[in-house]
Amino acid sequence: MNPTKFLIPAIALATSLTFAQQSDRTGKGALAPGEHTRTITVGNLQRRYRVHVPKKYDAGHPAPVIVVFHGGGGNPESMIRLTGLNTKSEEAGFIVVYPYGSGVFEDHLLTFNGGGCCGYAMENGVDDVGFTRALLDDLAKVVNVDTNRVFATGLSNGGIMAYYLASELSDRIAAIAPVGGPLMMDACRPKRPVSVMHFHGTADEFAPFNGGFGKKSLGRKGVTDFNSVDHSIQSWVKANGCKTVPEVVALPDKADDGMRVTRKTWGGGKDGSEVVLIEIEGGGHTWPGMDPPLDMLGKSTKDISANDLMWEFFQKHPLKPSSASKPQPTEKP
Repeated sequence: MNPTKFLIPAIALATSLTFAQQSDRTGKGALAPGEHTRTITVGNLQRRYRVHVPKKYDAGHPAPVIVVFHGGGGNPESMIRLTGLNTKSEEAGFIVVYPYGSGVFEDHLLTFNGGGCCGYAMENGVDDVGFTRALLDDLAKVVNVDTNRVFATGLSNGGIMAYYLASELSDRIAAIAPVGGPLMMDACRPKRPVSVMHFHGTADEFAPFNGGFGKKSLGRKGVTDFNSVDHSIQSWVKANGCKTVPEVVALPDKADDGMRVTRKTWGGGKDGSEVVLIEIEGGGHTWPGMDPPLDMLGKSTKDISANDLMWEFFQKHPLKPSSASKPQPTEKP
């Protein structure tokens, strides 16, 4: 197997941890707080996902869910360490879900098919949209899900997957927050407006801010050439009917780390939707607020916490059932 088919397998190698994976033995009963691994059948494939249920979860009240997609070559364990979202889950009370991608190996060098990327999943036409839909159906059998507050995020290939779901599964995904991963479609086609918060470093050498083939990308040129951040943002500004001129705010330089963070907001979209870009000057292919697992990934700002900002953003943008039933016409690719 040629490992260069994968975006950044080094993340998986650097951040793999040994976690006690509790297989769920409750059948259709409620999952208790803690870690669980579930297996479902999607078509002719067995697919898996990890679930973190926070201690404050109350089965009597619907809980929001954040679906977190790992990067190309990664796995759920690498994302748990890389993002720190389990800690945020305990603080805020949402459930976190970490899907496993697919690949030649069972637990590493995994990818998701995000429409135009990446690796094994794209090349083999794996239906990761169908997988996510089935995952959400299965999750609802074992925890009390607030179906109006299901969100998606991910790094790199995982961010690309979050974008793809916003386009293809907008009836289930309320809002997204991709990190270091662009929209890999010519145009998006959501049935309803989906608010987007995109995090990206200007010095990202794996998925370049201005698009193209990254200097450090382990993919193949012409196969893993990326769309630009601007293409991603403008596609969603158009689809959501947002204002064409953003509000620009420089965020406080708390860490004095030589990086500057700017928030650009395209508001005024349909059903209160908005598109937000968190632009990190000098930032690399990293998760803002967390230390990168490898120096080669570049710098990670501590001026902001991606977890805090995306959770604040998600709380503002639940799915509105009335709009979900009214398809929004948008330009198709």
